[in-house]
Amino acid sequence: MADPVIFTPDRGTYIRTNAWLAAGAMAVAMIVLWLIGNPYVWTGAPAGLAAVVVRAWYLASEELVANWEMTETTLTGPGPRKVALNQIAAVNILGSFVQIVTKGGDKHLIKYQANPAATKAAIERAMA
Repeated sequence: MADPVIFTPDRGTYIRTNAWLAAGAMAVAMIVLWLIGNPYVWTGAPAGLAAVVVRAWYLASEELVANWEMTETTLTGPGPRKVALNQIAAVNILGSFVQIVTKGGDKHLIKYQANPAATKAAIERAMA
């Protein structure tokens, strides 16, 4: 029996993903303020940045320990997530996330992967 493969979240990828999220939040907040006629459109930038920074800081302790383990037959994630490899219908890449879609329609995310293509390839090799 082969050793299990562990998919761990990458701290650098977590920071990069949240930086992109912050940039988007800043832009959206400024656009909303502009659309409603607020004369202080610039305040949307620090508000959007602060919102994402607080969220990222708060969730980091949970997100950066959410490991997934793959054996020859099963993919097991944090909490009650457990998927038999023969029940996986699709493996998709969504930014730094790898989405697992089961034949029953359940969806799971393996988040903040430094190399999501390598994670996807490893899962697909194990399924074969």
